Amino acid sequence: MARIPMMKPRIATMNTAIAKLPPKTAEPIYSTAEYARWRAAVIARAGGKCQDPTCAARHYPGQRLFADHIKELRDGGAPFDVANGIARCGSSHTRKTADERAKRARAGG
Repeated sequence: MARIPMMKPRIATMNTAIAKLPPKTAEPIYSTAEYARWRAAVIARAGGKCQDPTCAARHYPGQRLFADHIKELRDGGAPFDVANGIARCGSSHTRKTADERAKRARAGG
C-alpha cells in the first residue's frame, strides 16, 4: 500500500489565548434610577418566576431573574414601559439575547 505524502499547512495558526476582546461596557441607561424602577416592577410582576414561555424551569420560583426588554432598545423598544418587559432566568435571557444578536447579524445590522 502506497503512502500519500502530507503537505505542510500554508496558513499559520493563531494563538487565540492571547487575542484580546474589547471590554464589555454597559449602556448608560442601565445605571439610571428610572431603569432600576422599571426593572423592579417587571420582576415583581413575575412573582419570582421566569416568564419565558420556552423555559423548562419557569414554574420554579426563587431563580435569579433579569428584566429583559421584549422589543430591544436598539430595535425601538420602549425603555421604561413595563409592558415591554419580561422577567427571564439567566438561561432564558442568554438564549434570547444570542438569538436577537444572530438575527441582527443576518440582517446586516
